[in-house]
Amino acid sequence: MPAYQQIVQQTKQALRLGVLMPGDRLPTAKEVAETCAVNPNTTLKAYRELEREGLAEPRPGLGTFIRRSLARPQAGADSPLRGELEAWMTRAREAGLEREDVAALVASVLEERYAHTTAAAGTTESLETRGTSE
Repeated sequence: MPAYQQIVQQTKQALRLGVLMPGDRLPTAKEVAETCAVNPNTTLKAYRELEREGLAEPRPGLGTFIRRSLARPQAGADSPLRGELEAWMTRAREAGLEREDVAALVASVLEERYAHTTAAAGTTESLETRGTSE
């Protein structure tokens, strides 16, 4: 996966988990370049993608800021679902599963359960993105 897409995905994950909230300022391209060893243009490309999706907005002279959240209460740090997932992860580790085993198992079940909604979600997301940028 290209570095700019990794930045986009990490930002979206932070938005889903409530780590980033509307109004938060993203690090500058220079700051990201220094901490992640990527070209500043890579970060700028990622920020343009986030802007295109309506998630971030540049403010000249101030930086790039988060416009909206992707967080859902059901996925928060204190949600019952997270607690159940943590308990399951503990059982998986105690059963001898390695990180890669757990990742493969989760990815497999995720694909099975959400395969039919992925295409529909992508279409909805595209329509929402178009609606926010026009």
